Amino acid sequence: MPAAPGRRALLGALATWPLAARAQEARALRDQDRRALRDAAGRQAILPARVARVFAAGPTAALPVWSIAPDLLAGWPRAPSGAQLDFLPPEAAALPETGRLTGRAGDTASIEAVIAARADMILDYGSVTPPYAALADQLQARTRLPTLLLDGALAKIPETFRLLGAILAREAAAAPLAEAAARLLDEAQEAAARLAARGRPRVFYARGPQGLETGVAGSINTEILEVCGAENVAAVQAGTGGLAEVPAEQVLLWDPDWIVTPEAGLAAAMPGHRLWGSLRAVRAGRVALAPALPYGWVDSPPSVNRLLGLAWLPVLFGAQPRDALPGRIRQLHGLLYHRLPDAAPLAALLRGALPQGLP
Repeated sequence: MPAAPGRRALLGALATWPLAARAQEARALRDQDRRALRDAAGRQAILPARVARVFAAGPTAALPVWSIAPDLLAGWPRAPSGAQLDFLPPEAAALPETGRLTGRAGDTASIEAVIAARADMILDYGSVTPPYAALADQLQARTRLPTLLLDGALAKIPETFRLLGAILAREAAAAPLAEAAARLLDEAQEAAARLAARGRPRVFYARGPQGLETGVAGSINTEILEVCGAENVAAVQAGTGGLAEVPAEQVLLWDPDWIVTPEAGLAAAMPGHRLWGSLRAVRAGRVALAPALPYGWVDSPPSVNRLLGLAWLPVLFGAQPRDALPGRIRQLHGLLYHRLPDAAPLAALLRGALPQGLP
């Protein structure tokens, strides 16, 4: 899904439709031939009693399905490759690339391809605002496949796992994922309180080769920074709640305490760069390389992969100890991706993510 405003809030129609009722409905109707279910936008879709194949509308939707029921995923909107596959089990490489139906990069899947995938439903995951609800309605009408839209907000991940587990009849697989997500969110909130007491770190998230693309106020791409207790300096920037290009001069004026970037080349070049080298964060060595394998820990895509960022960022900002982080990341990888990462690749990820010589 593209970044969009309003990801944190459910529509008013959901006020009388709590999670427990929706999950109970999914279970109660499972033994019937068809079942009606409301999604996070208040839309109703008629699902088969048993879902055996799910078409993910975009990368954000593919990951929660992979985490709960990899055997039910019809394919990857964009197939993992190269170093990504070193962090995924062999089954990940065996899935076809299906293309995407939604997202900033544009649609790459045809309706014919969706139908050929022989899926029982389409899942979208991200903004639940009216434009995306309307898009789900359009997909459902064009494909004649039930299309569900689930809330992609970070705080909703435990809810998403539980509801998707009920929809797919995989409650046992979804439970530990939901519990881990809830625990990480609670711990991030505690870390945020500690940081607030001593002064929140001011952070700039530098995306793109030049590092000048970032998440503005309300952006799902940078909401994890604030959840973990940091201040996103670009949150004051006018925008649509998504991503925006900011002028280099503005970054100089912000002069953040920390720079977090998923761009390895940019991070390496910052100390000798005319712009970046003049910033306090760079001079003090407070540049963190956000891991991006197999998927990003901050965004890229902004999906359940961000749970790894919830474990990492409080450690980066000094609100939690470092010693336990490798073990926690390894355990989360096992839950989310069904593969425990080898020690050397994991250590390489954490080297850039935790700059040396800082407390």
